[in-house]
Amino acid sequence: MNILVLNCGSSSVKYKLIEIKANKTLAEGGVEKIGLPGAFIKLKFEDGSKKVIDLDITDHTGAIKAIMDVLINPEYGCIKDFNEIDAVGHRVVHGSEKFSHSVLVTDEVKAKIKEVFSLAPLHNPVNMMGIEAIEKVLPQVPQVVVFDTAFHQTMPAKAYMYALPEKFYLEDHVRRYGFHGTSHRFVSRRVCEMLGTTPEGKKIITCHVGNGGSITAVQDGKSIDTSMGMTPVEGLMMGTRVGDIDPGALLYVMEKHHYDAYEMNQIINKKSGLSGVTGISSDMREIGQAIEEGNKKARLALDMYEYRILKYIGAYAAAMNGVDIIAFTGGVGENQAEVREVVCRNLEFLGVKIDPKLNQEYRLGKEGVISTPDSRVKVVVVLTDEEYMIARDTEAIVEGRQPE
Repeated sequence: MNILVLNCGSSSVKYKLIEIKANKTLAEGGVEKIGLPGAFIKLKFEDGSKKVIDLDITDHTGAIKAIMDVLINPEYGCIKDFNEIDAVGHRVVHGSEKFSHSVLVTDEVKAKIKEVFSLAPLHNPVNMMGIEAIEKVLPQVPQVVVFDTAFHQTMPAKAYMYALPEKFYLEDHVRRYGFHGTSHRFVSRRVCEMLGTTPEGKKIITCHVGNGGSITAVQDGKSIDTSMGMTPVEGLMMGTRVGDIDPGALLYVMEKHHYDAYEMNQIINKKSGLSGVTGISSDMREIGQAIEEGNKKARLALDMYEYRILKYIGAYAAAMNGVDIIAFTGGVGENQAEVREVVCRNLEFLGVKIDPKLNQEYRLGKEGVISTPDSRVKVVVVLTDEEYMIARDTEAIVEGRQPE
């Protein structure tokens, strides 16, 4: 079964065509700058080479048509015609409390997704554009939606409720939802496969850290708490997001500088985090270079970034009364050995011991165990694959099975 996985952003569409039975990627790439000057599609080939094609695209329907044209192109395509696409899986950011698992796209499902546009105004509307674009281009092909929030619907009320008057939850659906759920679900299962065990009976902390980041406590294969909240702003310090902050501080800044809600939203989402503290960049490579040059703000930013990760791991170890496995994934988690080393060095009280040589080895596309044989907690680097998980869910639902 060939499954096309789509991830629609505000001005981009990432795609991957997967032959799911063989777990083989047939094609991948993405369209960027949709509706803007200089739009293009980038193709990534099996040998690692890339090709960029300039386009004139005004909307997501045009972007998806461009992807379809690329897939059947005689020179660099991988299928002869659209009949070779058996299903399409979509990433949808927010499912609120309406969806606790992936579902087949129907008119009723689309209506429910639209009902929660207000909870993810930057993401859900463009996710819906992708669904509707496929309906026009491939009207007979079944579609499945996989929600970032679904994995976290197993959290107990004590973890997801905020200490606000109840009416804000009942009337406005204000609560912790959590994100990166597809990645946390994949990683918590993949790490058990790597260790020859099962999620049942295990206490796992999955650290999806990168430009965006979240940490999840997974007990018996289920999410019991996660660092992101009603929006992806809460929790860890991120590339440009502020993470945890006293809301009173935000009110103070808004009042003093006369910022409106839009301006404050821009600050906490796009001008804070590593970028805000360093004043340089959100890119770890550039921050590392600045530290080598003696930049104190860069040093402080990295210290803060690592400290937030450490605090959440400690908190979730307490919440589960212990931890068996800590898994690092995401752009930083998979590649920044120094960050992993600093965090794990301060977890020795839990019995965490890492092998410095293995820690340096497992990065740049390599995964494996970085803890020592006598470490009470297994520490593992895992390469996340959200597209594969979306494809797996899509396959199961199309075949009439419940996703794992």
